[in-house]
Amino acid sequence: MDIISLLPDSVANQIAAGEVIQRPASVVKELVENAVDAGAKTIHVIIVDAGRTSIQVIDDGRGMSETDARLAFERHATSKIRKADDLFALHTMGFRGEALASIAAVAQVELLTRMADDEIGTRIQIAAAKVVSQEPAAAPVGSNFRVDNLFYNVPARRKFLKSNATELSNILQTFERIVLVYPDIHFTLHHNGAELQNLRPESLRQRIADVYGRQYTQDLLPVEVQTSLCTITGFVGKPETARKKSGHDFFFVNGRYMRHPYFHKAVVTAYDRLVPEGMQVPYFLYIDVDPAAIDVNIHPTKTEIKFENEQAIWQVLTATVRDALGRFCDIPTIDFDVQGKPDIPVFDPSRDVISAPKVTYNPDYNPFRSASDSHKPAVPSNWEELYDIASAPREEQQSPSLFPASEGHLSPAPELSPVPEPVEGSPLHYQYKGRLIMTAVKSGLMVIDQHRADIRIRYERYMQQLAAHTAPSQQLLFPESISFSASETVLFEQMLPNLTAIGFDLTYLGGHTFAINGVPAGIEGLNPVTLLQQLLADSDSDSDLASDNSHASLLAPHSSKIALSLAQSLAIPYGQVLSNAEMDQLVNELFACSNVNYTPNGNPILAILPQLEIDRLIDPKG
Repeated sequence: MDIISLLPDSVANQIAAGEVIQRPASVVKELVENAVDAGAKTIHVIIVDAGRTSIQVIDDGRGMSETDARLAFERHATSKIRKADDLFALHTMGFRGEALASIAAVAQVELLTRMADDEIGTRIQIAAAKVVSQEPAAAPVGSNFRVDNLFYNVPARRKFLKSNATELSNILQTFERIVLVYPDIHFTLHHNGAELQNLRPESLRQRIADVYGRQYTQDLLPVEVQTSLCTITGFVGKPETARKKSGHDFFFVNGRYMRHPYFHKAVVTAYDRLVPEGMQVPYFLYIDVDPAAIDVNIHPTKTEIKFENEQAIWQVLTATVRDALGRFCDIPTIDFDVQGKPDIPVFDPSRDVISAPKVTYNPDYNPFRSASDSHKPAVPSNWEELYDIASAPREEQQSPSLFPASEGHLSPAPELSPVPEPVEGSPLHYQYKGRLIMTAVKSGLMVIDQHRADIRIRYERYMQQLAAHTAPSQQLLFPESISFSASETVLFEQMLPNLTAIGFDLTYLGGHTFAINGVPAGIEGLNPVTLLQQLLADSDSDSDLASDNSHASLLAPHSSKIALSLAQSLAIPYGQVLSNAEMDQLVNELFACSNVNYTPNGNPILAILPQLEIDRLIDPKG
C-alpha cells in the first residue's frame, strides 16, 4: 500500500511560512522590500498592536496588473528572476517568490493595486492561502498591502509572540536596516495612530542622524575605498564610542543587510589597542561586490551571504578601517588664550646686531658688613632665666589658655589614655592576586571569586529594592541627557518603571531624548549615560537568567536583567586589593544570599579544595 502523498498547497505554504514569516517584523521586511523593488519613492508603514492586529504597507511603485496580483500569492511566483543563472546577477531584494505566499498562508491579506497604464485597479482578498474575493476597484498607482490577524490559524505561533513592546522594537529594527540602505526614499512609520518615523530623502549621514540622533553622527568617521574586489563606503565610530554591546554594527552588501561574524572580526581587529578588549564600536559599512561573487540564497531570511574571496575582503576591510582611523583620528589641539597678553618678540635677522647687555656692580659692597642699628648680641641678657623655666614642673610650663576658665564653664576634658597597638593575628581570609579570596573551612580550603560574589550580593539587593520600591536616589547637580533610536526608545520606555524603582530619576524630553535627574545611591563614580546604555543593551539581549532565585518569578524579565546588569557594572573588579575587614564582610554577605554557589547567569562563585587533596599534595606518599 502506498503511503507517500503530496501535501496540499495550503499545508505546504503554512509549513514554508515557518521559515520565512517568524514574527510581525518578518512581514514588514518582506512587504517593504517588495515596495523598494517596485521602484517606490514613498513608502508608508502602518502598524496596529505591534503587528498582531494589522500591518499595512503603502507604496507608489509600479503596481501590478490583475493577473500579476493574483499570481503573486502563488509559491515560487516572482518577477525578479527567470532562470538559475539570474541568482548570480541579483540586483533586487527579493527573488524566491515565497514571501507573499507565506504571509497569505498564516494571515488575512488584502491587496489594492494599480499600474500607471491601467484606468482601474484590482482588489484581492486571501485568507489561509485561499482566495476570498477578487474584484476591480479604484486605486492610486502603486500597491497597498494590508495583513490582518497574523498567525490567526496558527495559535501556537501566535501564543509565543513576545510583548507588544518587544515586537514593536523588532519591527523598528527591521525598518531601520532598510531605511539606512535607501536614503533617497521617503519612509514613514506609524504605530497605533502615532508617528514614530518620518524620514525624508537625504544624504546617508543625515539619514543616520535622523534615525539615531544628531549627537550620534558627530562620533562617526567616513570610510571610502575602491578596489578590484569590492568598494567599501560608510562610517565607523571613534574609539571613544566603544561600548560593551554596541548594537549599531551594520554590514550592507549590494544594498542588503547582512550578518557576518568573520567581517565583524575584521573591524574589531582594526581597533586593536585602541579600545578595551571586549568593547565594540558602531559602524555602518556598505560593501559593493560583483553579484556573481556572492551567494545570497542560503536562508529564506537572506541575512547570510557567502563570499568567494572572504579572506581578501577581510584584509581590505581591516586596512580600510585602520586608514580611516589614521586619517580622521581626533587629536585635541592646544588653543592658547592670547587676548590681553604681551606680544612675544620674534628675532629679526634683518635688524641691526643688538649688543650684549652691560653688567654693573658696586665694588664697595660687603655682604658681611651690617648696619649698627641692626646689631644684636649673640647671647641674650636674660640667659639665666632660661634655666629656671627648664627646671620648673611640667604643670607650670603649660601655655596660658586662650579662653581662661571661669565658674560655670565646663571643666577640661580628662586626659585620654594611649590606645595600645593592635596585635596582628592570623587573618581569617587571604586574597590571591586580587581575584580570589581563600579561607579555611572544616572540609578544606574554600576559594571565592570576589567579583562574582559581589555580583550575587548586589543582584539580590537590587531585586529586593525592585520588589519593595525602596531604592534611594541621588540627585545630580547637573542633569544629563541621553538619546536613543526609535526602536531603543520603545524598549527603554518599557524599562522605565523598573529604572525608577531602582533609583533613577528620568524625564522624557521628546524626540527620543531623556533627562537624567538622579541616579541610584552608590554609583556616583560611574557615567550615568554609559550605564543606561549598557542597561539597555543587556536588557535587549536574548540571554536568559538562571532560574535559581525566587525573585525572578515574581518580577518581569526586564527587572532581572536590569538588576544583573547594574550588579555587574558596580561589582568589585578584579585586581582590587581588599582588607581583612572587607573580605570578611564580603564573605558574610555572600552566605546571607539565597544562592551562594552561582551568579544569576550561572557562573560558579566558589569552590572547595578538600583537605585530603591538600594533604596528598604536601605528602604524596602518605
